[in-house]
Amino acid sequence: MPLLNRASELQSEATEWRRHLHANPEILYDVENTAAFVEAKLREFGVDEIATGLGRTGVVGIIKGSGGEGRTIGLRADMDALPLDEITGKPWASTIAGRMHACGHDGHTAMLLGAAKYLAETRNFSGSVAVVFQPAEEGGRGALAMVEDGMMERFGIDEIYGMHNMPGKPVGTFAIRKGGIMAAPDKFQLKLTGVGGHAAEPHNTADTIVIGAQIVGALQTIAARNANPLRSVVVSVTQFHAGTTHNIIPEEAFISGTVRSLDEGVRDLAERRIGEIATGIAAAHGATIEYEYERACPVTVNHPAETDYATRAAIDVVGPDNVDTEVDPSMAGEDFAFMLQSRPGAYIMIGNGETAGLHNPAYDFNDEAIAAGISYWVRLAEQRLPR
Repeated sequence: MPLLNRASELQSEATEWRRHLHANPEILYDVENTAAFVEAKLREFGVDEIATGLGRTGVVGIIKGSGGEGRTIGLRADMDALPLDEITGKPWASTIAGRMHACGHDGHTAMLLGAAKYLAETRNFSGSVAVVFQPAEEGGRGALAMVEDGMMERFGIDEIYGMHNMPGKPVGTFAIRKGGIMAAPDKFQLKLTGVGGHAAEPHNTADTIVIGAQIVGALQTIAARNANPLRSVVVSVTQFHAGTTHNIIPEEAFISGTVRSLDEGVRDLAERRIGEIATGIAAAHGATIEYEYERACPVTVNHPAETDYATRAAIDVVGPDNVDTEVDPSMAGEDFAFMLQSRPGAYIMIGNGETAGLHNPAYDFNDEAIAAGISYWVRLAEQRLPR
């Protein structure tokens, strides 16, 4: 079945919403204006129930079908932007320095609003649809905040679905897979303390730069020699700070980076081995290590049955040749993982065309994808809640 005619009609209006949101980006939980915009639109559409302030600034709208009581499915979009200066030069470019929608959450919000308008008009389903607008996906764990606020229980949500745009994938296509589709994005920090001294007398020091360099190199053995090669892990050192001038061997050095994994066992292995490697190398050279490891969010794991449901809806919209059911998982993170731990569901990618990559100052969401996104949400809701 092709794109819904009504979704194509809504594309122009949803594009206006998207560009308004793009020009007025907000960060993390401080999305009050975006949330107010979403709430106003939901009221305008005649949504049956609207709740605000979930997970601090999240919004949930409940749309009841005309087919009577039944189950409730959740459809989720994220609302927050990134701390980045935009360079697109578009007429709708960010009007706020140091903030931009560089990940397409403006498009995600617009597509779900379009679906909410359609579903509130037609109500061609049983039970209820919960449209979930989440803050703080970009590092703030807003999904967890909404779950901990009791969102699933309060609205009786039985299944939850998410969607994200994918640059490089043609508009009018979708991509999905069962199991891990997005990685667990963890952070680590090492404080290395040695013995500082004169650069002309290194034998009287425990040189934190030399020791730190060995640690950086050795951490790469976690992926190369410790982890099962069939279970991906990325260990990237992204910061190394030490020293103040050319003739002083520094007393301290700071090393930090990220670990990305698609398997909880490999995640545990990486956390343990970073500490063991750093501590062992430091001790061998008369230095000490303070080690911190922060788990941001879990692996985003698509549930098998719900992945099949999402795939069917996507195929109904764009045809089987335009749905990749075995897309390679991404080593980027996604806090929708917390919602998928709370309820069964699935996360799908929608093609954004040949645009700049995510988190790039030249990125812009492709408005041509909006009709496909609206159509997908509607088909999924109607199929999961048949009259």
